[in-house]
Amino acid sequence: MSNDPPTSATGSLSAGTVFLADCNARLAIEIIASKWSVVTLFALADGPKRPNELVALSGGISRKVLTQTLRRLQSYGLIDRQVYAEAPPRVEYSLTALGQTLREPIAALTEWARTNGDAVVDFRESTATDRSGVDDRPSG
Repeated sequence: MSNDPPTSATGSLSAGTVFLADCNARLAIEIIASKWSVVTLFALADGPKRPNELVALSGGISRKVLTQTLRRLQSYGLIDRQVYAEAPPRVEYSLTALGQTLREPIAALTEWARTNGDAVVDFRESTATDRSGVDDRPSG
């Protein structure tokens, strides 16, 4: 008996098994679930950046969270950290070849947000106080 997930007649994963606990799809979601991961990967899509540039491009990330995000992305093999032997030391981050493979999916997600973001915000605002009298609109 195989431990492989069940597949349909066409050999593709069936809808019910795509997000199994050990599945690569869940790993992908884990990687991009953090807004700062996606923002950081998007910022690095145009080439290497120094930490100050990433802070400026991110629109609100703290240095601490940036450092945590960069370390996490580096642990996944998605970004590279280059330290230059200068005084003071200079550090740059860039996408690895594996990280480059996320450019297209992130661009698609970005385009979806540009196209549909206002509709999502409008819907949330119109229904925010209708749900149990709780205002759960995002702040900022």
